[in-house]
Amino acid sequence: MLTRLPSRLAALFVGLWLYGFSMALMVVAGLGLDPWDVFHQGVAQRTSLSFGTVTALTGAAVLLLWIPIRQRPGFGTVANVVVIAVAVDTSLAMLPELDALATRIPVMLIAVVLNAFAAALYIGAGLGPGPRDGLMTGLVARTGLSVRLVRTGLEVAVLATGWMLGGTVGVGTVVYALGIGPLIQLMMGLLNRLGQNRGGGGVAPAMSVPAVAREDCPAR
Repeated sequence: MLTRLPSRLAALFVGLWLYGFSMALMVVAGLGLDPWDVFHQGVAQRTSLSFGTVTALTGAAVLLLWIPIRQRPGFGTVANVVVIAVAVDTSLAMLPELDALATRIPVMLIAVVLNAFAAALYIGAGLGPGPRDGLMTGLVARTGLSVRLVRTGLEVAVLATGWMLGGTVGVGTVVYALGIGPLIQLMMGLLNRLGQNRGGGGVAPAMSVPAVAREDCPAR
């Protein structure tokens, strides 16, 4: 279990940076993004803002929605907004454009797996949920609806909006939707076992199999 603050902070920041990098890989693969990133890309294409800036502004706007549902952000919540935005813009500036489908497909698959690993690291730090996850869990608590129903409603709404704005929906969107939950749970288990083998006891206090993983939800 990551009980020491330096270890938890390292897991948090490495996880967030890799998360942003995996998002950039999905963008350059051009085969479809996860629902929130479809929205981010759609807004970015309609404005002069960068993808990362839209991601940060969306995260900040979502945090404002926490107020009426009485959610409290943690340090990791704020770091999520800033670090992912910087990471995705930095990565997009460095990554080359991809044309060949034979290259884009494996890049997309690598991005989904890396995204799950990054999410497991970030969740395991236990320093606060991402803005979008906090909105979901807050709505569940206030409405009494199921996690799956609230999550589906939110993601269908942002996916449809992003698609209408010009965001990329494709096979990558489907692969991400079907694979991210099981992959996060797998990565959490692997990190737990790695931590136990090293005498660390796992990745997260009281979060060895988190609700976000059980409900196929990424760590944002």
